[in-house]
Amino acid sequence: MKYKAEKDNKAWLLLLPALLCIGVFNIYPLIRSFVMSFKSSDLFESKFVGFENFLYIVKDPLFINALKNTAIYAVTVVPLGMIISMLIALVINSKIKGSKFYETVFFIPYMTSVIAIGIVFRYLLNGDYGIINYILNLIGIKSIDFLNDPSKNLIALIIFGIWSSLAFNIIILLSGLRSIDKTYYKVADMLGASKTEIFFKVTLPFLIPVITFLLITNFISAFKVYSQIFSLFNGKAGIGNSAVSLVFYIYNKFYVESRYGQAMAAAVILFIFLIVITIIERKILKKLSK
Repeated sequence: MKYKAEKDNKAWLLLLPALLCIGVFNIYPLIRSFVMSFKSSDLFESKFVGFENFLYIVKDPLFINALKNTAIYAVTVVPLGMIISMLIALVINSKIKGSKFYETVFFIPYMTSVIAIGIVFRYLLNGDYGIINYILNLIGIKSIDFLNDPSKNLIALIIFGIWSSLAFNIIILLSGLRSIDKTYYKVADMLGASKTEIFFKVTLPFLIPVITFLLITNFISAFKVYSQIFSLFNGKAGIGNSAVSLVFYIYNKFYVESRYGQAMAAAVILFIFLIVITIIERKILKKLSK
């Protein structure tokens, strides 16, 4: 008789602590959010209001702006971050001199607090004495006030977001590159394939599972951006909420304005949006990998 772990009571007993944690800290809050989204903002005497919170949210200009900013941030940061990460990973994997050192250097930001990095970026992007503006001035470009100009706040956030995503992406891509059997490269080289052909015919197909994982996790992280905004703009969402994101909007509705029902309605919309994006992304990547 074939053994099946799911039919073994001892297996479920061992899984019980993990299942309890998942239930208490993941499943229950999710269910609670859905319930609260259909109720008024009074926590103690809340009343069922139907879709009233959702109707308010979709008509709120600030929510529309948050949705637009988050979408622009995601579709900009994720592809650019992936392309830059891929180029860096390929260079490091080519066994250049000091590759181990560069690998360590690129991994360090992943272990550093986002708040701490945000403080550094506030100095880098400063309109008066920032290093980035100093470099721009050297090549004849006028200083850009990234932090105090509402039209430039989202650009500053995108720059910060791309840099923040590099460390994790590079490490995962390097793991994928090193798992590819070197025999394929030897055969391709014997057949006279160019470096470009080797990348698209050998390297890229083997990296599709890794790229799929990174794209999904990066898109989810991008749509949940909050810490980067908080640290870069000193607790605000840019000048006049010019860099407000969906999670920042939800946070303000819940903790600042105490509009719990509206906050949870926005959270539910974000949750559904992420599920749809993930499904579409997986289907597209499956077709590309065939």
